[in-house]
Amino acid sequence: MTHPIVNHDDERHHEDFQLKDTNPLLGERWPATGGARGNDKLTGTYDLVEQMYYLYVRVVKAKDLPLNPLTGSCDPYVEVKLGNYRGKTRHLEKRANPEWNQVFAFSKDRVQSSALEVYVKDKEMVGRDDYMGKVVFDLNEVPTRVPPDSPLAPQWYRLEDPRRVDGLKVRGELMVAVWIGTQADEAFPEAWHSDAATVCGEGVTSVRSKVYVSPKLWYLRVNVIEAQDVQPATRGRTPEVFVKAQVGNQVLKTRPSVSSALNPKWNEDLLFVVAEPFEEQLVLHVEDHVSSRKDDLLGRVALPLTLFEKRLDHRPFVQSRWFDLEKFGIPALEGETRRELRFASRVHLRVCLEGAYHVMDESTMYISDTRPTARQLWRPAVGVLEVGILGAKALLPMKNREGRGTTDAYCVAKYGQKWVRTRTLVSTFSPSWNEQYTWEVYDPSTVITIGVFDNCHLGGSGNSTRDSRIGKVRIRLSTLETDRVYTHSYPLIVLTPSGVKKMGELQLALRFTCLSLASMLHMYSQPLLPRMHYLHPFTVSQLDSLRYQAMSIVAARLGRTEPPLRKEVVEYMLDVESHLWSMRRSKANFFRVMSLLSGLVAIFSWLGDVCKWKNPATTVLVHILLLILVWYPELILPTVFLYMFFIGLWNFKSRPRHPPHMDTKISWAEAANPDELDEEFDTFPTSKPQDLVYMRYDRLRSVAGRIQTVVGDMATQGERLGSLLSWRDPRATCLFVVLCLIAAVALYVTPFRVVALVAGLYLLRHPRFRSKLPPVPVNFFRRLPSKIDSML
Repeated sequence: MTHPIVNHDDERHHEDFQLKDTNPLLGERWPATGGARGNDKLTGTYDLVEQMYYLYVRVVKAKDLPLNPLTGSCDPYVEVKLGNYRGKTRHLEKRANPEWNQVFAFSKDRVQSSALEVYVKDKEMVGRDDYMGKVVFDLNEVPTRVPPDSPLAPQWYRLEDPRRVDGLKVRGELMVAVWIGTQADEAFPEAWHSDAATVCGEGVTSVRSKVYVSPKLWYLRVNVIEAQDVQPATRGRTPEVFVKAQVGNQVLKTRPSVSSALNPKWNEDLLFVVAEPFEEQLVLHVEDHVSSRKDDLLGRVALPLTLFEKRLDHRPFVQSRWFDLEKFGIPALEGETRRELRFASRVHLRVCLEGAYHVMDESTMYISDTRPTARQLWRPAVGVLEVGILGAKALLPMKNREGRGTTDAYCVAKYGQKWVRTRTLVSTFSPSWNEQYTWEVYDPSTVITIGVFDNCHLGGSGNSTRDSRIGKVRIRLSTLETDRVYTHSYPLIVLTPSGVKKMGELQLALRFTCLSLASMLHMYSQPLLPRMHYLHPFTVSQLDSLRYQAMSIVAARLGRTEPPLRKEVVEYMLDVESHLWSMRRSKANFFRVMSLLSGLVAIFSWLGDVCKWKNPATTVLVHILLLILVWYPELILPTVFLYMFFIGLWNFKSRPRHPPHMDTKISWAEAANPDELDEEFDTFPTSKPQDLVYMRYDRLRSVAGRIQTVVGDMATQGERLGSLLSWRDPRATCLFVVLCLIAAVALYVTPFRVVALVAGLYLLRHPRFRSKLPPVPVNFFRRLPSKIDSML
C-alpha cells in the first residue's frame, strides 16, 4: 500500500504568508496601586491596544541652586535614575533658577528597582560633573493617574546630599511630578523613553510618535489666451511664439502660436499642483523658438498665487485679466553683456485655483480620500475608523550594529490627509507599540495603508541614509463589518531582487464604526470622485503627471517636519512606482483577467455539454426550462434575479471573516524568475549593460507581438461585422440584405414564442444531428473582408 507524498515544506511556506487570528488582551485595566480607582477596573479609553504601564517623571524647574565657588555660576541639568536606566535633561548655562519642563517615561515591565533617584548636577567642562543634590521617591508610594483625570500637579522638593554627616538638606529645590500612567497619557508622545535610552543627539527626536497632516493641495488652472505687442528679437523670420509657465519645479509649455506674430493666440490650459501655504509664484515666460538649441526670451511676469480666486463649481465665472510683461532686450555692447529691463507687451490669462476637484496624491486603486479640496463642499462623515497598532513579531535584522544584526522598527499609517507615526523601538525584533489612532471616514470605499520601516537615523546620520522598508498592509474599509473588532496578524511581505520575502508579522486591531447607516448606503449610489472629475475630466496623461507632482509636494512638505517623515517612506506609502513596467505585474494582471473570464468560460462549457447530451437528465431538464420560459417569457428576468438572490443567501454563510491581505500567489511573486525581478528593480532610465537591455527589449517585443496579434484579431472581427452592410464584398452584402428581408417577413408572420422554441431546440439538438464542420453563419462571417488587407 502506497501513500501520497506530501511536501510539508510547501505547506508551511504557504501558511507563512497567510493572515493569522490573534487574541490580544485589549482594553485598559488598572491594578490596585496607590491612587488607583479600583481593582482591575476596565475603562473605555484606548480599548484596541494592550495596556502598557509607565513610570512618568516630569522635571519642571529648580530654584536657589548653589553656585560654583570658582566660577560664581552653575550650568545645571537633571539626571533621572531608575535601576540601570538613566535619562538626562539638557544643561542650561549660568542658570541658578533653570526651567526644563521635560518628561521621562520608564517602562514598568523593566523596572528592577524600588526607588527613583533624581539628581541635580552642575555641568563641568573638564573633569566630572559636580553633584548638587538629589530627591529620592519610593515607587510603592507613587500615585496612579487614570485618564481623563487632569495632569498631576508638580511639587517642590528640597534637595538632599547623603554625603553630609549632619543629615541637613542642601540649598536648592526641585519641582517634580511622578506618577504611573499608560500610553494614553498626553505626556507619552513627547516623553524620553527608557526603551530608547541608547539613542542620543539628533536621533532622539526621530524616535517619538507623531501625527502629520498632508498639505492642502489645489489644482492651479492657467488658461493662456493671447498676448499683445510681442516684439521678436530676430527679424526676417516667422516667429514661433509660445508661453512657458513654471510653478516651483513644475514647467509646462503651450504649443507655438500659428496666428499673428505680434498678437499670438493660444487659448490653452496648463495645470499645476500647488499647496497651502502658497510659497511659490506663477512665473510666465513668453519665448520665441528660434532653433532646437535656442529660445529667445521676449517677456516675463511673476505672479503670486494669492492673487487668483478659487473656483468651487463648474461654472466659468472666473474673469480673465491682462498682465504686463517685463521684456529683456540686448543693448549696445559696452565692454560686457548686460541685461536691460524695458517695457514690453502684455499677456491675457484666466487663472483660478480649482477647489471642486480632489487632488490625487496616491493611486486611484488604493485611494484613501475622495473629498474635494474646498472644505465647504465636504459631506458629513459616515463613520469612524479606529486602529490599534499592537506590535510586530519575528522581524528580520535590517542592519548591523556592534557586530550583530538589529532592527529599530517604527510604523506609519496613512488614511486621508492624516499620517501617524509610532515611536521607534530600538534593537528588538518583536516591538510592542500599542498605540491607537482614529480617523473620520467620509467614504467606505477607501483604503488605509500601514507600513513598517527600520529607522536608520538614530545616530544622527545624514540625509544620505534611507530608512529601510520592512513591509506594508492595505485594508479596504468596505470589506470590514461595522462595530466589529478585527484582531489579526498580517504578514509583512516585500519583493526583493532575490525573490519574495517575509520580513515578519504586523499585529493590528481595527474597528469601523458607522455613524449613519442611511448616509453610508447612500454613498454607494454616488460617484467615487467629486463631480468636477466627470463634468470637466482630465486626460489620463494629465492625471499621471498631476499625481506625480502631488506626490513630490507631499513628500517635500512632510520631509520638512520634525521629526521628518522622509521621502522614501512617503513614496513607499503612496506607491509612487506603481506605474512602472513590470513583467511580473503584467503576468499577474493577465491571470486576473483569465480568472475573471473563467466563470464565463465555465458557463459556455456547461452549455456545450448540455447541447452534446453528455448528461441526458440535465439536457432534458434544460428542455423543460426552455419550454416554460418560452411559454411564459415574463418569467425570464424575475427568474434571473431570484436565482442571484438565492445565490447571495447561499454564499452568506461562507462570506470572508477577515480583511484581505497581500497575496503572493495573486501577485505572481513566487513564480517570478530572477531576471524578471532584476528588471523590475532596475532604475528608470535603465542602468544595466547594453547586451542585457537588448535581450530584455527583444523579450518585450515578443510579448508585445502576441498582444498585437490578439488586438489585431479583435479589430478584424469588428471590421467584418461592419462590412456586412458596407458593400465592400458586394456578393456577401447582397446575400445578407436578401436574408435580412426574408428574416423580417418570416419573423413578422411567425409568433415570437415559436421562433424562440425552434431556436432553442435547434441549439440543444442531439449530437447525431450535428456536423463537425463549422455552421453556415460562421463560414459566411469568416469570409467577410476587413482592413487587414490594407495593412503594410
